[in-house]
Amino acid sequence: MNEVLIRNNVKVMGSGERTLLFAHGFGCDQNMWRYITPAFEQDYRIVLFDYVGSGNSDQSVYTSERYSSLDGYVQDVLDVIEALKLQDVVCIGHSVSSMIGMLASIRRPERFDRLVMIGPSARYLNDDGYVGGFDKSDVLELLAMMEMNFAGWASFLAPIAMNNPELPKLTKELERSFIQADPAITREFAEVTFFSDCRHELSRATVPALIMQCSDDSIVPIAAGEYLHQHLNNSTFRLMEAKGHYPHISHPEETVAWIQEYLR
Repeated sequence: MNEVLIRNNVKVMGSGERTLLFAHGFGCDQNMWRYITPAFEQDYRIVLFDYVGSGNSDQSVYTSERYSSLDGYVQDVLDVIEALKLQDVVCIGHSVSSMIGMLASIRRPERFDRLVMIGPSARYLNDDGYVGGFDKSDVLELLAMMEMNFAGWASFLAPIAMNNPELPKLTKELERSFIQADPAITREFAEVTFFSDCRHELSRATVPALIMQCSDDSIVPIAAGEYLHQHLNNSTFRLMEAKGHYPHISHPEETVAWIQEYLR
């Protein structure tokens, strides 16, 4: 078996001409897609994977050098596409993977058909005239908390990010996902995610994109989603009724409906 397929714990299922490649967000793995993939299995080929350092990937090949920027994660996506010889891929990315998918499409546009971005942000930090949602001091505090008390960090962030207090089971699931990862790798991924700035890349993207913005997202404010839509050519903006940063978990039906409408 191709070493990339083992390294990234790649799973292929479903039947159909078109391929949906699901790319999970920070602190998660491919398991987080299980609420929405059944809706697509009949009509699409579905490809799931874990980034190196996440889920059941081969963590022994993780190096801080490769994954010190989003480029290492972009390469994971391109490696999976290459290993499976995929064409006309619809890349469905959550959170930071929205930008990872976009960067991959800039590098190899001929391999991509469309991008679906769930809770995307071109930059998480506030800047002059730009609302990202976080001040630098907030992020540095979060990173320090991860180092001092990893379990405490997970139980602090999970309810804020999920933002569906009436569904405590989902908050617990997210907390478990955070906590089962390697603390050092997770902290490095957090740093890469929160300090990333893809605004200067937006004009280079040519693949059509759907931006799915949650109505009350504590990680990505609506202004960040609107900025992305304004600066990303061929983009479609949908404001969801779903609250929180994980609509594919908390509001799977609405998430599926918007994606299906876009792909028709």
